Amino acid sequence: MTELTGNLLVAQSGGPTAVINASLAGVIQEAGRHECIEEIYGGLNGILGILNEELIDINEEKSRTIEGLKSTPGAALGTCRFKLDFKKKPETAARDMDRLFEIFAAHNIRYFPYIGGNDSQDTAHKIHEQAVVRGYELRVNGVPKTIDNDLPHTDHCPGYGSVIKYVGATVMEIAADVGAMATDDGACCLIEVMGRSAGWIAAGAVLAKRQPTDAPHLILSPEIPLDEPAFLEQVRATVAANKYCIVVVGEGLRNAAGAEIAADSSRLDAFGHAVLSGAAEHLAERITENLKLKARTVKLGYAQRAAAHFASLTDATEAAACGAAAVRAAIEGQSGFMVKLVRESAAPYQWTTGLQPLGDIANVEHRMPRDWFTADGFLPNEKFIEYARPLIEGEVKVAMEGGLPRYVELAKSRVEKKLPPRG
Repeated sequence: MTELTGNLLVAQSGGPTAVINASLAGVIQEAGRHECIEEIYGGLNGILGILNEELIDINEEKSRTIEGLKSTPGAALGTCRFKLDFKKKPETAARDMDRLFEIFAAHNIRYFPYIGGNDSQDTAHKIHEQAVVRGYELRVNGVPKTIDNDLPHTDHCPGYGSVIKYVGATVMEIAADVGAMATDDGACCLIEVMGRSAGWIAAGAVLAKRQPTDAPHLILSPEIPLDEPAFLEQVRATVAANKYCIVVVGEGLRNAAGAEIAADSSRLDAFGHAVLSGAAEHLAERITENLKLKARTVKLGYAQRAAAHFASLTDATEAAACGAAAVRAAIEGQSGFMVKLVRESAAPYQWTTGLQPLGDIANVEHRMPRDWFTADGFLPNEKFIEYARPLIEGEVKVAMEGGLPRYVELAKSRVEKKLPPRG
């Protein structure tokens, strides 16, 4: 293999996680160990920022700042939801791809690890293919990231262990509060979590159950269409037994006809999906109307993916390892792959990294198997619990200042632009 000498450009894309910056740190620290990588650049706000030639010089950052990324939430480089859409906007996508390679050439970019979820892996795949077609020496590898845990071919995704650790603890705390306030009238609290197509996050709340009567009492996942009469009966029976009921709801929950119960088709997101306007609120109304119970809702929103103060050490360690593995693979001549996590042993939990062709990843969603739920579909079963429990182990040590976490920020020393502004 001929050694490829040049610069590395790393970027982040999609919704952040509590450990996405650990992957960034893994990329940067590994890249710094290889002399064939001359400069390390960061692309601000993903592909969109790169198209605008918004690059920063990572070599200007302090080493302690890079290490501090491992316990800092958000996306330190900034992120975006931008798609090179050759199907719907072929001319625009072609111009953008030309622009990308002009920027790569202008800055001698030869290594491009891209940190992100499904759409980001699709983007990395397209760029890899174009590099081959154009004869441009570029090694592109994807670094997995998503709290949704829906990337295929990897045992799980960096970001997932931390989100379910936070969700599980939050469910326990809300249950303690609601249970303390429960009266003979009964009460129900519905906690809505992220997960449009897959219920991995909602399912993770089951780790909060240490006794059969513990919350969450019901978990509603997008994979299993809602049987509303059966659901209402389960709520009624749970309140009768415990005086309260805690329900965890995946935001993409579907009705018996397969339609998202909270979809607002009058509003579309950046990818053309109907905006989800509140599955938990919809169900709370149905509970109050049919069971005459007080029903309140909690929507965890951004908090669940930003809770670096309660991140899983296992998750952060794996996230950094994925970033480092992407760089090592590129140095070894590999391009067009996503780093994946491979479970070698369940008990004790042992893992390693591997590589999967990006073409196997792009635009494929990995959903929870039906046999990982109980027969009635209202809770995950032991198969899921065995899978998920190791992923939340350990706590990340977060630096504190004045009683609150001290997170780091990149200095973001700009790289001089060499091209005219994007047209």
